[in-house]
Order: sequence, then C-alpha cells, then structure tokens
Amino acid sequence: MNISLKSLLQDCGPELNQYFDSPYFVNVEVGVQIALGLNHDIETELLQMIKVEGGTFNMGDKNLSTPQSKAVRTFSIGKYQVTQYLWYAVMGNNPSHFKGNGAAFRPVESVSWHDVQFFIKKLNQKTGKKYRLPTEKEWEFAAKGGNKSQGFEYAGSNDIDSVAWYRDNSDDKTHTVGQKLPNELGIYDMSGNVLEWCKDWYENKRTFKIVRGGSFRNDKQNTTSLRSTYFVDDNDKFFGFRLVLG
Repeated sequence: MNISLKSLLQDCGPELNQYFDSPYFVNVEVGVQIALGLNHDIETELLQMIKVEGGTFNMGDKNLSTPQSKAVRTFSIGKYQVTQYLWYAVMGNNPSHFKGNGAAFRPVESVSWHDVQFFIKKLNQKTGKKYRLPTEKEWEFAAKGGNKSQGFEYAGSNDIDSVAWYRDNSDDKTHTVGQKLPNELGIYDMSGNVLEWCKDWYENKRTFKIVRGGSFRNDKQNTTSLRSTYFVDDNDKFFGFRLVLG
C-alpha cells in the first residue's frame, strides 16, 4: 500500500505546502510513509550515499612537520548529515533540540554515540544492509575531497561561509542540510552545522569517542582537520552524524 502524502495533506496550509515544490518533498513523503508502516523503502529517498574511491592522503593538519600518510579503502558516505526525518522514520521519535515547523531536514542532534548505535541497529534491520559510523580516517579523507581533493582548508572551499554553518552565520542554530556548497565529492556540511560522531575510540580509552567537523557554534576553526573527543553518553545539541556503507 502506498498513499500519497501530498494528496492527503495538500489542504493543510502553507506550513506543509511549502515542502511540496521543494527538492526535499519526496523525502518527507517517504519518511512519513515509513513511519506509518505504508512504505519500507527507506533507502530509495532518505539515504543518499556518495561513493568514495580508496586512496592515500596526509591525515591531520597540513602544517604538521611530519604528515601522517594514511591509506583508505573504497566506501560510501552519506551525502548529507542524518536528518530529523530519517531518524523519525527509523526510530519513531525526534530527540532534536531544534525541531518544529520547518526543521524536518535539519540534522538530527542531541544524540549520543550510544543513541546512534541503536539507530544504526534498527536501520540495518529494516534495510538488510550494514550501515555504520565512519572511522576517523574515512571521515577526514571524505571531508578533504578524497582523490579529487584540491587542498582546501574547509570541506569544499577556502571560504568557510560558502560551505558551512558556523558561529558567524548560523544565528546560533542548525540549518537544513545541503544549503551550502558541497565539497569536491559532492558531500555537504562537513565543516559545520553539527559535530559528527565517528566510530573510533580516543587512544583506545573506552570512555571517549572521536568527533569530527564543526558545529553551528564553532568559529572558523572548522577545518577538515578539526577533531574533538567527547564522552560516549554526551548528547548536546551540537552532536549529529552521517552514515557509511562498505
């Protein structure tokens, strides 16, 4: 059974109608259908992945005296940070701080590393795939543009305003994903909007996890080399994530 959300809600006012002509509308429709049990094809519209061909790159700040050369295998990574609609489609709830009218395609946030693991487990049960968080190495390789890297300071440009929501332009809140320019691989928001959980433990300490990127509250330090560590149970409004497959 497949019911058109647009046909059901077309008279519900401008708050909903604003989505009908946007490139995100099909995601809204599929997301609500999944949440209602009407359509289980989550991957068709809600999960858009970018293939990252494997290669070798210098990991860390480009100003390091001794660059750390790292090899990465081919994988696929989320074109966007996981949105509130995708989270709701899988989990049936929305933990985000910045939710409400117009927030459907903002990144889901206020999620801990453990929360994300539970989401991924349910997503994999629904799809039959093996989605996961990126390793720190995968995340940085993708953020820097992979084999197409042009050596930008931020993910896609040397001009942070063109590619990221950060302290000076965010109005202290998250924004709809994909509104800034993408990086060389076509991936959005890797230098801002929300911090992104990674798979890695920090120095094998079973308390802290690596977080990459920058948030709407960070300043211009949101470079492709920025890294942080947080407790696995931290779930502030700065924390989001994107998925990897492969």
